[in-house]
Amino acid sequence: MSAETDTQTTTVYRVTGMTCGHCEGAVTSEISALPGVTSVKAVAASGEVTVVSAAPLADEDVRAAVDEAGYEFTGRA
Repeated sequence: MSAETDTQTTTVYRVTGMTCGHCEGAVTSEISALPGVTSVKAVAASGEVTVVSAAPLADEDVRAAVDEAGYEFTGRA
């Protein structure tokens, strides 16, 4: 899922392997470091990560950030 406004894009991604708040924090930290990202909300219970950015992000960049955190990027929700 992806939605664009005049200034921001919101995209929901699926990430597997998150089980707790620490997991959410690790994923949030890595994705937040990507250029243009203004907000990240990871929810372990649903495996969804909502990202708000100045422009659409490349899936490969998000996948690399999630991999760096130690979890598996499975695509967009």
